[in-house]
Amino acid sequence: MQHIKMNQTATLNNSQFCFKTIKNSCLRQTYSVNLHIVKYLALCTVILFTVSGNCLVIIAIAHFKQLHTPTNFLTLSLAVADLLLGGLVMPPSAIRTVEKCWYFGDVFCIFHSSVDLLLCITSILHLFFISVDRYYAICHPFKYKSKFTVILIKKMIFICWSLAAIYGFGMTFAEFSMKPKESILDENNYCVGSCNGIQNEVSSTISAIISFYIPGSIMVGIYVKIYMVASKQAKSLRQTSEHRNENSRKRETKAAKTLAIIVGVFLSCWSPCFFCIIINPAINFSIPSLLLEFVFWFSYTNSTFNPLIYAFFYKWFRKALKLIVLGKIYANNSCSVQLYSE
Repeated sequence: MQHIKMNQTATLNNSQFCFKTIKNSCLRQTYSVNLHIVKYLALCTVILFTVSGNCLVIIAIAHFKQLHTPTNFLTLSLAVADLLLGGLVMPPSAIRTVEKCWYFGDVFCIFHSSVDLLLCITSILHLFFISVDRYYAICHPFKYKSKFTVILIKKMIFICWSLAAIYGFGMTFAEFSMKPKESILDENNYCVGSCNGIQNEVSSTISAIISFYIPGSIMVGIYVKIYMVASKQAKSLRQTSEHRNENSRKRETKAAKTLAIIVGVFLSCWSPCFFCIIINPAINFSIPSLLLEFVFWFSYTNSTFNPLIYAFFYKWFRKALKLIVLGKIYANNSCSVQLYSE
């Protein structure tokens, strides 16, 4: 017993409470000033690249008329989701990560958690519809233009955001409406100054399967099918002298490959997060907080990577980026500039 008390005293000496005047306040682990600065610089760099990169994607697609295609409208909406993640979700998360405390109150905690989940689900749904769009463009090119109209794309975008909002806010309010005493967090982790949802093993597993693993598996299957069809089309073109629409097909195939890379990066970034969401309740919430923080921030960086992927693989984006940075988009008829050959 004496040994336990000594350990508790040592812990308190190396920490301070998030709220000194509030009972059952969380402990705030103290670090050196230099470590604080390094953490803030690293996280602020991620936030800056996320916000600025997705702003450039939004400006490029919105400004240049040649980019007003069904796929790019979905990409534009996805960039808006990534921008909101960088502007609304990441800054409070960065403060919580560095300071080890949530200083923004319970109401904003619920809002922050809801928006976080909403934007995650929005990204998954957008990537799902983009994969369907690419499937029809490659596998059923003659039906594509008649089926995938601007009206249909608007409906898809509306479905993405509305379903994500219902799921995100509904799931979060359901979690936070539970009383702490009904959760394992009551005895082990619950304290004032934290912003943690309350999920048991069953709800965590169901949530992860419905929101990530099922759509993710379907997207992988769709892109495998696209790859097989694109390979057959390329072989057929080589064996015949038919070169009509060859440039268009190559462009569609390259777009499908690039978007497949985006889906692959998305799955790579978010898989560890959803694995922890499933496994943590099963092992009595014993995953170290440092590991959880790294996993969650690694998932956030998916929104940072997307613009970098566009810049690396899309020549039109690099050309649009140059025009934006040089301020040439303010010139007359700049929106009609040809970024790629038809």
